[in-house]
Parts: sequence; structure tokens; C-alpha cells
Amino acid sequence: MLVLKEKTAIKLRVNGAEHELFVRPAEILLDTLREGLGLTGAKPGCLNGDCGACTVLVDGQPVKSCLMLAAEAVGKEITTVEGLRGTPTQRAFIEKFAFQCGYCTSGFLMVCHALSKLPERPDDAALDHWLESNICRCTCYEEIGAAVRAVLNGEYEENK
Repeated sequence: MLVLKEKTAIKLRVNGAEHELFVRPAEILLDTLREGLGLTGAKPGCLNGDCGACTVLVDGQPVKSCLMLAAEAVGKEITTVEGLRGTPTQRAFIEKFAFQCGYCTSGFLMVCHALSKLPERPDDAALDHWLESNICRCTCYEEIGAAVRAVLNGEYEENK
């Protein structure tokens, strides 16, 4: 007979707020964010780390939340797309029409936001490399590249 271990209490810091949740030991961060916290911006896509629709930031670095256990995120700062409200990256994506159906958009927003926080401005090759971590089937990557370049060029300022 298969016995599943009971849920364990963990504390996660998500978008600047502390949350106590009960999770199974094998529960992935994506499911915890979506089902436990109601943060549905990270999307389940391939569930094997290829598409990037589930990308969130963990301590400022893009992470595919389908590949990380919720328990591994304890003690780390998690940022979801819901935490990017009003950021230059979000505004640039809207104004540069860098999305179509929107399913992959949150993952791209997270990668581009992290890219914009690097200490040095990345060149086009680095930008292309970062964007390869996510897949969009609706649009070309030109608009996405234009949006992140606009942010990197300082065309959008942080909301104060």
C-alpha cells in the first residue's frame, strides 16, 4: 500500500509578503503559487522546464517553477508576475505590443525584468540567449526584444 506523507507547514515570501502554507513534500512551486496562493500568472505549460510559461524570480533569478519544489523556496524571495505591477517591463510590453494570446507573457515578463536588473547592460547576443529560455507560438520575438530593449535603454522609468 502506498502511503503519502502528510502535508508540512512552510513559510514562503512571495511578492514581499510572508505566507504560511501546508504542502506535500513533492509539491512543485508552480502548484503552490497557483492553488495555495491564488497567484495564477505563472502558467502550467510543458511541466518539464522547456517552455518557460511558469517562470518566476527566486532571489532575483528566473526559475521555472515547474522544476522547483515549494519546500526549496523557503527562505528565498519569490516574485511572480503579479509582483511586477507598474514596472517598466510591464509598461513596455503593453506599449510595444509584445504579446498576443498572453499565455507565455508572464514568463517573458519575468525573464525580461530580471535581465533589466543586471548590473551591466547586456548586448544583443545576451538578450537573445535569455529570450531562448521561453517559447512563444503566437508571435515573433521582435516585439518582445523591442520591449526589453526599450527598458534597457531607459525609455521607461520605475514608478516611485
